[in-house]
Amino acid sequence: MSMYIEMIRVRFLMMLAYRTNYYSGILIYSINIGAYYFLWSAIYGGKEQIQGLSVAQMTTYVAVAWMARAFYYNNIDREIAAEIKDGKVAIEMIRPYNYLGMKTMQALGEGVFRLLFFSVPGMIIVALIFPVRFDASLTTWLFFFISLVFSFIVNTHINLLTGIMTFFLFNNSGLIRAKRVVIDLFSGLLLPISFYPDWAQTLMSYLPFQAISYVPSMIFTGGFVGQEIYKALLSQVFWVVILLIPIRLLWSLAKKHLIIQGG
Repeated sequence: MSMYIEMIRVRFLMMLAYRTNYYSGILIYSINIGAYYFLWSAIYGGKEQIQGLSVAQMTTYVAVAWMARAFYYNNIDREIAAEIKDGKVAIEMIRPYNYLGMKTMQALGEGVFRLLFFSVPGMIIVALIFPVRFDASLTTWLFFFISLVFSFIVNTHINLLTGIMTFFLFNNSGLIRAKRVVIDLFSGLLLPISFYPDWAQTLMSYLPFQAISYVPSMIFTGGFVGQEIYKALLSQVFWVVILLIPIRLLWSLAKKHLIIQGG
């Protein structure tokens, strides 16, 4: 366990070293939130609510969704693909730790850094500029952070699956790009799931993507209340467990299918 904790610490320090990316990231996310704020203000016009969300809730939803993305987002699928191509994965697989566990801990170290030094100051800046509401109760904050942890795990599982596919596809860049677009679109980051047509909502209920962004954002903004919160959290737990099955199966096959392209 100490090895995995050290991996979290090392990745955290690596992120701290690239401060230019840190400052530019806060600026870019703030610009994104501002653009969506003006877009949704124009869409709402004089309407008080659309699909059960007021303009204030929608503004908060957008801010929370983008800042939550800073925590759950990672590039371990690209890292796995790169290590397979240059042959480094062969060395990593004989070291005394689980390769996928190591990648998960590295992603967690990056996520913790982004949460503390990216999301928090970003939220403060956004709250000073836009009418974002952070007056949620302590219980809501608790459920939000629990949901955020699950969203990180679900997103990381999907990234692990995408990265493992490099063992079979050899060049996985197209799938990785497509995966990122699908997650941003179907997770509720760009548009809340409740705004989609009924048939699309039904389809997405059978997919894991809404467990990434939509659930924590709806919990924080009050879009989910009471039993809806517990059902949403259970859906996240469901996908956390279910996604482990294809990960283990593909990883077992990948180790037998390993072909080093470089090194």
